[in-house]
Amino acid sequence: MAKVELKQPVVQEIAERIKNAQSVVLVDHRGLTVEQDTQLRRALREAGVTYKVYKNTMMNFAFKGTDCEGLSEYLEGPSAMAVSDSDATAPARVLAQFAKTAEKLEIKGGIVEGVVYDANGIRNIASIPSREELISKLLGSLQSPITNFARVMNQLAEKGGAGACEAPAAEAEAPAQEEAAAVEEAPAAEAEAPAQEEAAAVEEAPAGDASAEETPAAE
Repeated sequence: MAKVELKQPVVQEIAERIKNAQSVVLVDHRGLTVEQDTQLRRALREAGVTYKVYKNTMMNFAFKGTDCEGLSEYLEGPSAMAVSDSDATAPARVLAQFAKTAEKLEIKGGIVEGVVYDANGIRNIASIPSREELISKLLGSLQSPITNFARVMNQLAEKGGAGACEAPAAEAEAPAQEEAAAVEEAPAAEAEAPAQEEAAAVEEAPAGDASAEETPAAE
């Protein structure tokens, strides 16, 4: 069987893996122990990332004519390919995190949503939270007002409902209304007093004049 025919299934496999990939990251895995390699594969699998070692020539053939063609420059030395078709940041995030404790793992470069990045770019992308984390934060921000509302309603229920809150308000209004009535009555009373005094003075004045007129008659 010709070598080309032997290579074709491998090239086809790689092509199928990158066909709908949101991200592809290449790493140099030389120097990893068997235990480290096992741990890395488990971490990637749990994140929904496929990981496999391929020959550079096979990947180079598969990358031609695709978005991944820009990764050809990183196909030097042993290479392993991490692919995710559901979470664009997962390969970068898991590999960068693992590389902190496994110095032998070297990130070469990758492509995320059609854009090629070098090793530094992939490490920057690794700092982006996962979709689950973003959704969790969003739900948390939405639930906060609901939680506060529920807490207030619970406090109202414990105090006897909304009526318990209205009663103090009504009691507070009563003194205010009494004070307003007193303020309105006071000027009215003050206005009536001078009027009554003037009326009394008018009634007494004629009586005094009549007495004065009677005095000459008596003489």
